[in-house]
Formats: sequence, structure tokens, C-alpha cells
Amino acid sequence: MLTLKNVQKTYPDFSLNCSLQIGAGQIVGLVGRNGAGKSTTFKIALGLISSEQGEITLFDKPLEKVTEDDRQKLGVSLAEAGFSEYLTIQDIVPMLDTFYQSFEKDFFQAKCAEFQLPTNKAIKDFSTGMKARLKVLIAISHQASLLILDEPTAGLDVIAREEILSLLQEYLDQDESRSILISSHISKDLEQLCDSLYFIDQGQIILQEDTDVLLGEYGILKMTEEQYYEVDKEHMIATKKTSFGYQCLTKQRQFYLENYPEIVVEKTSIDEIILMIMGR
Repeated sequence: MLTLKNVQKTYPDFSLNCSLQIGAGQIVGLVGRNGAGKSTTFKIALGLISSEQGEITLFDKPLEKVTEDDRQKLGVSLAEAGFSEYLTIQDIVPMLDTFYQSFEKDFFQAKCAEFQLPTNKAIKDFSTGMKARLKVLIAISHQASLLILDEPTAGLDVIAREEILSLLQEYLDQDESRSILISSHISKDLEQLCDSLYFIDQGQIILQEDTDVLLGEYGILKMTEEQYYEVDKEHMIATKKTSFGYQCLTKQRQFYLENYPEIVVEKTSIDEIILMIMGR
């Protein structure tokens, strides 16, 4: 579906060097703090900004050879993009019908009614949750093969987030070949939805792993200074000094459980992994 290989972009205060891949039927998350490079990566993948080096392949074609018909297969929701907020849903329905050859008007209008989105009210007067639901509905309402979603649940309460995640799961269930590239700083959303995660920090991919592996095999080691100096460090990914000694991230939790019974070995979460590999 989408491949970025050694894609580079340089700004005066920021440099991106990114490689990632999303295959058919995959849900991939891009994780990082604000300013890490998530939005820049998405814009480069879509051709909205140019890269200086690297290769971008979309639907098995170099980006420059992607046609308008190919782009019909994209569903996109970017944080700062969308229709004029002075328009209403009534205004944008005929636009969507013109833009997209496979626009599902009945589905779109039914979902707007289900989510109680007023059709004759200016989008600027919508709540944050209403705007988020509308963006995702637009992205999934034309039988897209690949969704690219930048922080679709940012700033939403638990109920609104769950509604959007359910909407995305429904979209995936309709066709197993569909794929999603999604960014979020809400780890629970990613744990629930994504097959694999890429962690990006200061424009660099610093870790890529299947979600099941992250939650099933990674672990946090807690030990005193004496224990730290004696323990095998080969399987440690990140280390942090603490008030009690050291805290370490490992991909081989079972190895330490079997070989170092005196050390505290705990399962980890996406949030803890982020803190260990990105915390400063």
C-alpha cells in the first residue's frame, strides 16, 4: 500500500529521516510526541510537501506516477486540513459526490444522523468531537483502500474516541485488504487498533515492532545499582537511573524472569515504552 524508504526533509530547526511500510490489510500506528515528525511524514507520503531524498511508493507506484484515479483510493484526515468551517454538511455532500467516484451518500448521511451531526449548522460551530467524527466519516465514505489519519482522536473524551475507533473497525471489517496508517499520542487507541507500531522521535524512527510483541514480550526491569552492574545487559533497549537504582526496558522479559529471579520484572505498556525510549 505505502512504503517510505530513507525519506529525508530538512528545516532550519528540524530534520526528518524516515522509513516505514504499510501492507494490504495492515493497521500501522505512528507514535511520537508533538513535533516528532508525524505530520511531516504524512504530508510527504501524500505528496503535499516534497522530500529531498528517499523513495516513496503508493499503491505499488512511485509517488510521482500516482494518478488521480489512484488517489480516489485514499481516505485522509489531517489535523489542519478540511473543508471551510463556514460550510455546512448540506454544503459539502454535493462536493463529496463530485470529488469521489464511489462516494456513499446514503451511508454518509445515515452516519451523520447516527452521530447527531447537524446538517444545516456551520462546521465552525461544531464541538471538537463533532468535527472529529465528520473528518473520519469523510475519509471512509468513498470505499478507500488506505486511510491516513493524523491524530483523529486528539482532544476527545472517552466516548467520542470509542465511537471513532468503532467506526474504523467497521470500515476494516467490510474488506480485509483495507489498511490504515494512524498517528496518536493516546496509547490505548493504538493498542486496541494497530497491528504494529513505529516510534518516531526528533524525525527518526527509533523502534518498530508488532503490537502483540510489545505487549507480550517486552518488559520493565527494576533493580538496585548492585544488581544493575552484575546483570546481563545484552537484551536491554533503554536504561533510566531512578531513586532506587535502575529501570530498564527489555524485549526479552522471559530471559530475565528465568535467569534473574532476584530482579523485579514487570510487563510493560505502550506508555511506559514511550517514556523509556523517548523520555528525557
